[in-house]
Amino acid sequence: MKAKVEELKKYLPKGVTIKPYYIQADFVNDSVKSVTDSLWIGLLLAIIVAIIFLRSFKASATILITIPVTLFLTLIALYVFGYTFNIMTLGAIAAAIGLIIDDAIVVMEQIHRTHEENPEEPSPALVQKAVRYLFPAMVGSSLSTIVIFIPFLLMTGVAGAYFSVMTNTMIITLVCSFFVTWIGLPVVYLVLSGKTKNHQNKQIEKTHAVKKQRWVSFFIFRPFISIAIVVALIISILVILPRLQTGFLPEMDEGSIVLDYDSPPGTSLEETDRMLREVEKIIKTVPEVEAYSRRTGTQMGFFITEPSRGDYLIQLKKSRGRSSEEVIEDLRKRIESTQPALRIDFGQVIGDMLGDLMSSVQPIEIKVFGNDQEKLHEICRQVAELVRQVEGTADVFDGIVLAGPSISVNPDFGKLALYGITPSNLQYQLQTALEGNIVGKVFEKEQYLAVRLVYPGSTRLSIEQIKNLQIFLPNGGLKPISSLATVTVNPGDAEIEREDLQSMGVVTAGLESRDLGSVMKDIKNAISSKLLIPAGYHIEYGGAYAAQQKSFRELLMILIAACLLVFSVILFLFKKIRIALLILLIAVLGIAGSYLALYITNTALNVGSYTGLIMIVGIIGENAIFTYLQFQEALHENSVDESIIYSISTRLRPKLMTALGAITALMPLALGIGTGAQLHQPLAIAVIGGFIVALPLLLIVLPSFLRMASKKN
Repeated sequence: MKAKVEELKKYLPKGVTIKPYYIQADFVNDSVKSVTDSLWIGLLLAIIVAIIFLRSFKASATILITIPVTLFLTLIALYVFGYTFNIMTLGAIAAAIGLIIDDAIVVMEQIHRTHEENPEEPSPALVQKAVRYLFPAMVGSSLSTIVIFIPFLLMTGVAGAYFSVMTNTMIITLVCSFFVTWIGLPVVYLVLSGKTKNHQNKQIEKTHAVKKQRWVSFFIFRPFISIAIVVALIISILVILPRLQTGFLPEMDEGSIVLDYDSPPGTSLEETDRMLREVEKIIKTVPEVEAYSRRTGTQMGFFITEPSRGDYLIQLKKSRGRSSEEVIEDLRKRIESTQPALRIDFGQVIGDMLGDLMSSVQPIEIKVFGNDQEKLHEICRQVAELVRQVEGTADVFDGIVLAGPSISVNPDFGKLALYGITPSNLQYQLQTALEGNIVGKVFEKEQYLAVRLVYPGSTRLSIEQIKNLQIFLPNGGLKPISSLATVTVNPGDAEIEREDLQSMGVVTAGLESRDLGSVMKDIKNAISSKLLIPAGYHIEYGGAYAAQQKSFRELLMILIAACLLVFSVILFLFKKIRIALLILLIAVLGIAGSYLALYITNTALNVGSYTGLIMIVGIIGENAIFTYLQFQEALHENSVDESIIYSISTRLRPKLMTALGAITALMPLALGIGTGAQLHQPLAIAVIGGFIVALPLLLIVLPSFLRMASKKN
């Protein structure tokens, strides 16, 4: 395209230039770069965490090499499966980086620990022993994180399209991570061991046994502390969930604004243009605006509309002091105060496209069903007024769309009979005068072209000129239409909308500085308490809210299915229902941390953050599997209490490493820095919150409950 534009510049007249005002590829490229930067920064921070905990150059270098190998293998797999390099695939990899680091750290820490405990044993034997010991738990833990994404394939609609790419990418990433960690990581470690063997032997002179953590016994002998933690987390879920902001898809600051406008029905093109020139003066004064384009009588899809409708596409500067939402609020106030006749509606390009896919651009859509049009319009006006009174609503429209004025010609049948004119003859002559009639066809270029006969200047006739149009009589005389019929001008008639063969009115509104869920809750309360809906009429809620409710129902079913799949994996691995239920309880309680993180950061619970909740179930289940495996192995030689203390002491370092590594890896995404980063920000915040709460659950609650379950056995 750029080459074609450069070629066209050669033929332009002097003083005429071609310059693009909006290139969506720039936004996509900036978003991909931003997410890529977040991925590498997070990876670097995670490696630093590994170095601090392991204090081994060889172990840290192994992780440093293994993770990029996993990422490159993932990209190759995505290419083979036909996925493109975009913000969704990259964001999914960035969100899964914590799980990749988790796998690498667990295996590397086990190899490193085995080396510390047996410093004289050769590296191949150590690696073989560590991998063989962890392999059953590695399979179970990997399955527990992979299976949680399988139910996402059942999602439908826009959210289903949103998830299909992301979940498939995560599944591919985790499968690649499993194989690289199981096969590639030991190979890398052995290669590095060959070069540093002598150095390592000099450095490790004595055996480093696992240091028993005394604080573990403090908690396992006082189970009421763990019970109190569980109760507190359950209460926090019940208290925080109703107070969380809710939305549909994660919102992004695209750096572009779509301004749809509509002047009153029947407004001439000249008058609409005059009002829009005043709007353009306002747009030009906004310092954040870089360029804009305007369409009148057509829209962004380049389909024809009424001369009173159209839109602006406003491109903002990359370096600006205000966000797109703040610029929209400023423009809305200034345009509404200076051009009250214009009905305006703001959005962003991608959001506008998603709105088209959901049949409603606006997030708030209230459908009023009934039979009588006048009563429908009355109810719609009342609903629109109630919506305007709700804080956080903007661009409220009552849904009553008036068509432009029309002209009716009502024939006087008595006079038509007097002069011998039939109604059909009058209609034919009138139609010929105003819009023409097909009188024949011409064969040209292998097709027939219609020949239309129409009076000259028919498109510019005034009402008086229409009244004076001459009608041919059978005797050859002429009579004006006004002597044969009554010509009247009708005001605009409202358009009729139907759904499922029912007449309806649709009240729409946008959001301003509030979340979708709380605004809809206030709207529902206002309508139910202040509006009396007559019999035969009812109200339904559509738009983004309906899509959100449908997606949340599907996500709840996915969460339940994910829990059952994790439970099945654990049950298959350990064949103990009580242990499987215990680990599932611990995993589900991790959701409390996600809720807390969303509430503290004022982040909405949407389909993105909901994905983070489901991921946490798999992540905590994965960590609990390793702990129970260690406990089960220690139980062969020690008592229950000693085995619990040993297993927690052994898993303390890898748990802290995986939690801190994943948190630091996701932190750049959670901060939402850069173009398009907001798309994955809710997911990252939910996962980080879950990781934080996972530590006390895995280090305090799990051993206490494990002791109680084992003592009963």
